[in-house]
Amino acid sequence: MALALCLQALCSLGGWLSLYISFCRLNNHRSYEWSCRLVTFTHGVLSIGLSAYIGFIDGPWPFTHPGSPNTPLQVHVLCFTLGYFIFDLGWCIYFQSEGALMLAHHTLSILGIIMALVLGESGTEVNAVLFGSEITNPLLQMRWFLRETGHYHSFTGDVVDFLFAALFTGVRIGVGAHLLFCEMVSPKPKWFVKVGGVAMYAVSWCFMVSIWRFAWRKSSKKYHTWRSRRSEERQVKHNGLLKTH
Repeated sequence: MALALCLQALCSLGGWLSLYISFCRLNNHRSYEWSCRLVTFTHGVLSIGLSAYIGFIDGPWPFTHPGSPNTPLQVHVLCFTLGYFIFDLGWCIYFQSEGALMLAHHTLSILGIIMALVLGESGTEVNAVLFGSEITNPLLQMRWFLRETGHYHSFTGDVVDFLFAALFTGVRIGVGAHLLFCEMVSPKPKWFVKVGGVAMYAVSWCFMVSIWRFAWRKSSKKYHTWRSRRSEERQVKHNGLLKTH
């Protein structure tokens, strides 16, 4: 069983590396980060779909069955995602592109997935955490691509920022708190699984604080710009009235 899990994870890692190399060749006029973020976007879309299917259709429901034995589909999706996180963590370390918080997030994700695979249980709530963590990922990558192509300071950029902040707050913080509560009060999950859940939720709050600070700065800047524009418009209108008289 352990050998089969390792092979699945290695196949996943090889698949993500191959996809990255393919993107690098197709976008040789772009940076390596461009290709890496394309891989990240692809993983985000696929993992959202797969984890949503497991949570909402295949089951079991993570809020009522934490600590349940892993299903075959959960195992496949966890191995699929484990390979990605190993790839992305290695890329981030090699290119030194991320800070300590993101590296901690990836490390906790890898440890959590490995823990669920080794135990043969708790794949239900780990899959739910995967869904909550990845649901904002495509928007985050879209924001980066908009910035790189010079289209970030637009209505589209504002919509992406709003949706990202709203989803992060509602799902990762709001729904995540309910999931963590269900995990903590249930007698089934191991104590170290619960500790891992607390650590992941703490990381989400660290991200949340940064997002709120950014949202406040951006909103304040837009408000002052709007006030300045309104003041100029009133001044122009006032000068126009003086000239007519």
